[in-house]
Amino acid sequence: MLNLQQKQSLQQKLSPQQIQYIKLLQLPTLALEQRIKAELEANPLLEEGEDEGEFEELQEEHSEDELQEDARELEDEYDWEELQDGGDDLYGYKAPRDYSAEEDERDMPLAASTSLTQQLEDQLHFLDLDENGALVADQIIGSIDEDGYLRRPLESIVDDIAFNHGVLLEEEDVEKVLYRIQRLDPVGVASRDLKECLLVQLDVLPDGVPGRDNAMAMLEKAYKAFTMKHYDQIMRRLDIDSQELKEAYDLIQHLNPKPGEGEFSAGENYITPDFTVRYEDDDFVITLNGSNAPELRVSRHYRRMLDQVVSDKNRYDSETKNFLKNRFESARWFIQSIEQRRSTMLNVMHAIVQRQSAFFQHGEGHLRPMILKDIAEDIGMDISTISRVVNGKYVQTEFGVYELKYFFSEGLSTDSGEDVSNKEVKAILERIIAEEDKKKPLSDQKLATMMADRGFNIARRTVTKYRESLGIPVARMRKEIVLN
Repeated sequence: MLNLQQKQSLQQKLSPQQIQYIKLLQLPTLALEQRIKAELEANPLLEEGEDEGEFEELQEEHSEDELQEDARELEDEYDWEELQDGGDDLYGYKAPRDYSAEEDERDMPLAASTSLTQQLEDQLHFLDLDENGALVADQIIGSIDEDGYLRRPLESIVDDIAFNHGVLLEEEDVEKVLYRIQRLDPVGVASRDLKECLLVQLDVLPDGVPGRDNAMAMLEKAYKAFTMKHYDQIMRRLDIDSQELKEAYDLIQHLNPKPGEGEFSAGENYITPDFTVRYEDDDFVITLNGSNAPELRVSRHYRRMLDQVVSDKNRYDSETKNFLKNRFESARWFIQSIEQRRSTMLNVMHAIVQRQSAFFQHGEGHLRPMILKDIAEDIGMDISTISRVVNGKYVQTEFGVYELKYFFSEGLSTDSGEDVSNKEVKAILERIIAEEDKKKPLSDQKLATMMADRGFNIARRTVTKYRESLGIPVARMRKEIVLN
């Protein structure tokens, strides 16, 4: 027996234009540049460049009444009037510019770099390995992680060589090759743990280096005490004084705990701010970085073809008409989305500056509590939209470059009743720890008491949470060797 039912429901769906706008909104400046380049390649109706006077010229050749009359003749097949409607803003987008004409806009070429794997492989010929040794070296180098460590058991390397090459080896054979690879550049690479990595680096140092022998003895005989900073226990076990301990400890601190970790070149390690905020003549000047967003327009050639379609409906076949219609709509939506993105981002930035005016005028120490909901209410937008604008975006201020997320934080009330951002509280906590006696670091309870003396009544567990978020270890781990 069939059971037929009627059900009425209400659903909210995003249009393709809204989806495109949302995706563009969450892109930072450099990613937007790549997105625009991809759209220019995919849509021939979209062009890069200024569009001054071209739309007016097109209107002079055919009046608006003529265009609309011809469009009505074809309205059963295509809504060409909708395509022609919209004005200048649909045919061109002029990106905002905030840099001088003398500025070099060309991308700086990046220096050629060599991967860690290639760097190690280039050094293998210095080891003069036999055929089996070369197989082992290839397996070891291919198993090194991004920090330069070998996290793979030697037994697995032996098994892989036996399975793939039919060569039966012992773990001792792998150990011998591993020993030699660990002493290539960077020294300590392919170590299996931090202790081994540090010992390898100490082993290659000349015998006369001050503190070398004590440092190796400390790692080999008192490694746990070393990691826990139990200095008295280390001195008793090694029978050394505080001067010798400090000499050995300082030597270890200068070693590289991550030999595979590469360094960024100046051309690679940079952030392109999405906004610039300057305080001039008692007012804020806010600009959106447009150096990576070129001016966009609908192709003049294809616009004339659209005009001909309207004027002569028999001139083009249906496939051509479909192509022009779809590409024109796509170009129009893209230009609109770029402009809408720019408008939304500026509105959000203006609202942030208005609420954080003291920070942008005076710098750190003047950050006010602010959450996404505050900005959403200020500009009448949804919180999700504010989140997309804030995520991954940066602003250049007179005090440095900050991620927009930096300006959002919960608030705490002081004894005076003033609301202060928890980031300012963290900064104060960080300064207290930086000025503490390194021989007797402050416990979290003592830090909470000192914060209360400054008017911030926060619990010990809150101090612990803030300290951990700042990446600061517990008091015992902050202890340093201080000679009398």
